[in-house]
Amino acid sequence: MVNLKKHTLLCLLNNSVELYGSRPAVSFVDQAAISYREFKSKIDDVTRFLKSEGIIAGDRVAILSENQPNWGAAYFAITTIGAIAVPIMTEFHSSEVHHIIRHSESKAIFISAKYFNKIDDLEYDSLQARILLEDFSVIPPNTKNDLLKEVITGGKKEFAKIKEAAMKFVGLISDEVEEDNLALILYTSGTTGHSKGVMLTHKNVVSDALSTLDMIVLGEHDRMLSLLPLFHTMESTLGLVVPIAVGASVTYLDKPPTAAALLPALQKVKPTVMLAVPLIIEKIYRNKILPEFNKKAIVRGLYKIPTIRKKLNKIAGKKLMQTFGGELKMFCIGGASLAADVEKFLTEAGFPYAIGYGLTETSPLVTGTVPENVRMRSAGKPMIWMQVKIDAPDPKTGEGEILIKGPNVMKGYFKDSEKTEAVFTEDGWLKSGDLGLIDSDGYLYIKGRSKNVIIGSNGKNIYPEEIEAVINEFPFVSESLVLDKGDQLIAKVYLNNEEIDKEFTIEKLSEPKAREIKTKILNDLLENVNLRVNTFSRINKVLEQPEPFEKTPTQKIKRYLYV
Repeated sequence: MVNLKKHTLLCLLNNSVELYGSRPAVSFVDQAAISYREFKSKIDDVTRFLKSEGIIAGDRVAILSENQPNWGAAYFAITTIGAIAVPIMTEFHSSEVHHIIRHSESKAIFISAKYFNKIDDLEYDSLQARILLEDFSVIPPNTKNDLLKEVITGGKKEFAKIKEAAMKFVGLISDEVEEDNLALILYTSGTTGHSKGVMLTHKNVVSDALSTLDMIVLGEHDRMLSLLPLFHTMESTLGLVVPIAVGASVTYLDKPPTAAALLPALQKVKPTVMLAVPLIIEKIYRNKILPEFNKKAIVRGLYKIPTIRKKLNKIAGKKLMQTFGGELKMFCIGGASLAADVEKFLTEAGFPYAIGYGLTETSPLVTGTVPENVRMRSAGKPMIWMQVKIDAPDPKTGEGEILIKGPNVMKGYFKDSEKTEAVFTEDGWLKSGDLGLIDSDGYLYIKGRSKNVIIGSNGKNIYPEEIEAVINEFPFVSESLVLDKGDQLIAKVYLNNEEIDKEFTIEKLSEPKAREIKTKILNDLLENVNLRVNTFSRINKVLEQPEPFEKTPTQKIKRYLYV
């Protein structure tokens, strides 16, 4: 366990710089790493600049950028002077970005060139400074996106002057940050469609990081390759604060994590720990591994025999480990439920995965485990300092709403006392909105969102997520959504057209013939799914979804858009 005098980000950072000053902290792939001492020096420069701009403790400062080393520097610079960071999702429309800046009353924003177009027409007098995250230079007032591009690509001398003028720092770094001071306001974009500003304190974030480190073994020689967006607390806490706390290093991709960019990066970085949402490993299994087993009829037949399947999965698991660089000791999955068939493969393959559960409101992690203690379909056990219980469990199933208590639980929703009051019980438990059960050994099992539960005609609870997990196992399905339409269960399915074309060369067929093949796939899907689900959970109709479903940053489908 990391020993800190106070559970603040400033105390955590100073402790790590003292212990690991010369160790690599953050970097891009193929670029020299920034050491902990250099990282702290950069943070100190930025904090002095913020203070020179009149930013004081309690002020809000936004961050809008793709992942990069300077994102973490901005995060720590803001929070270590007692100001409050407001990370903004890059997927947000410019109107939503403007709303968040106004609602949070942000006085400054760190923004990357890529997303500057989202604020170049923002009219908000209280925004005192716009800082380009790539090099921490100040963007002059009234700069438009086209001019910014000219400055970056063709006007280096002029840009240098801007930077030189901007970086005349004054002031001292404050060390009077207390544990209960706000560190972050995170505006969520959940599957229910309501964006709320989650207020997290220093103690919330740091206690969550330390409790995670009590569960896993992570140290100064570990390497993380960042894939998830830093504006989400899963990455900012678990993928930034946690490794910084123990002197580990974090590497960022300087381009989107496509296979072409990711595969070489994995070989160069050879990560020992990674964070991912289920969709990443599910795509690898369904698009790369499973097609290899299905390529030849004889192998396809053998794969159906459990003993042989396990041996084949073991071989595939070794190849998968090499794909990830060969030194991976923990692949952490969270943010949504992992498909059962993919989890079975990972288990039989001997791949070192672990599943955790949490919310933005809990900083985020609440339950988890190390790979050796994973239990199939479970989200692990509550971590140190955290309490989890099931509210009004069903006498037969043990299922009920998951309630949470602990030092990681948020202070509330910013400027929204009504929603804050509604999400807490009278005795201070956070209502997660998720349904689950806890087994006799203390493992938590997630059943679904309480708002998504469908009550069948016989009064039984139908969990659409469980039906979707079965649908998604089929080879020609990319993703699905089960909805209640009157007295019928409807499944919308986005098909894997690439796999369908490989099997049937559908692009060369006439439109009627192609439609006939897809109709047969949907009919076969309906029949097979209904053979595998409870009688009261059978679906009445399968419809093709023409486009991928719109998703949250953790790749959960925004259900409210399709109801």
